[in-house]
Amino acid sequence: MADKTETQNDVLASMVLLSATAAALIFVNSPLSGLYKDFISLPVSVRVGEFAIDDPLKNWIKNALMAVFFLLVGLELKSEFKEGVLSDRKSAILPFVGAFAGMAAPAFIYLWITGADPVLVSGWAIPCATDIAFAVGIIGLLGTRVPPGLKALLLAVAVIDDLGAILVIALFYTADVNTTAIGIAAAFTAVLAWLNYQANPRIWIYMIVGVGLWLALMKSGVTATLAGVVVALFIPLRSGEDSPLHDLADAIKWPVVFLIMPLFAFANAGVSFGEIGLSGLAEPLTLGISMGLFIGKVVGISLAIFIAVRTGLSVLPHGVNWGQIVGMSAIAGIGFTMSLFIGALAFQDPALVDQAKLGTLSGSLLAALTGIFMLIVSAPKEQAPDWALQIRAAFKRRVW
Repeated sequence: MADKTETQNDVLASMVLLSATAAALIFVNSPLSGLYKDFISLPVSVRVGEFAIDDPLKNWIKNALMAVFFLLVGLELKSEFKEGVLSDRKSAILPFVGAFAGMAAPAFIYLWITGADPVLVSGWAIPCATDIAFAVGIIGLLGTRVPPGLKALLLAVAVIDDLGAILVIALFYTADVNTTAIGIAAAFTAVLAWLNYQANPRIWIYMIVGVGLWLALMKSGVTATLAGVVVALFIPLRSGEDSPLHDLADAIKWPVVFLIMPLFAFANAGVSFGEIGLSGLAEPLTLGISMGLFIGKVVGISLAIFIAVRTGLSVLPHGVNWGQIVGMSAIAGIGFTMSLFIGALAFQDPALVDQAKLGTLSGSLLAALTGIFMLIVSAPKEQAPDWALQIRAAFKRRVW
């Protein structure tokens, strides 16, 4: 019953995220566009003595609330590596291979389509990400048509993708570095390590130190959201029900997926089609991102998994067929939240940011529709609709 409830919540979360995206698009392309822009530009200040942070609401959502999102991602990463599908070395090979190819192929396609234009090259990482919330939500919508092994593989690929995206952000999307602030951040990290060594179970202490780490990173020039991942790595993980890591993940999961991620989507998905026009879909930046997400993920992940299985390096999960692998690979092409986040870091020109948003939205939509289609067509006979069976029969007659 708990698993069914969690699946329903995942589906609902993806619907809320989609609704927030639709709302942003409607607002910015209506007479209410001014209200929308005023909302995300609302100045918010925090001052303690000489220390002050003055930013518009959109930046607070991106830097502060998304740090909590990355905290959740970090907790899930640690759990998967310690006790989940990535804990067994042999089982971990397939998602690692798929995730690596699923980041490399989209980047290659992006650079090929944009011609490695010096103005656009900084956006190469935008199509490399996978949106865990949307991916899991769509898988949940398909119910038992998706075998458990495929769900686990998709989650593992998405989690590794997010880890890769976090590393990319740290290495390639940082501003000028303030060494003093970096030193303070290192000191806070050392405190977290000491707390972990002492196996301190008090989560609130980690959170206080984490806020200090976040403030230091805000002044350092390094993306402050990385504080969430760093804190997550030091939260103690214990077997059984009494685990600080699991307790914290359970406490923040639904606020993150029902509040933080929809807020981020609403603040960042507002693309004015009047300013871009349909011709914007053919812009190199837009096309590079959309094709990177759509074609790059499908080809990269599917081909890498095929090679890994055929060479004996790994095996497919139980009950999973190749059509479902293609469908899963397409679902991994839903970049959305992470792609929007990287896009906001990659470009300063508002026109390029809008093109990046359009590419992310169009590519994610194509990937989602393709993935849903492939997973329905590839479902077991007793669960596939008549039209899917007819397509499968026609495919076998023509191809085989």
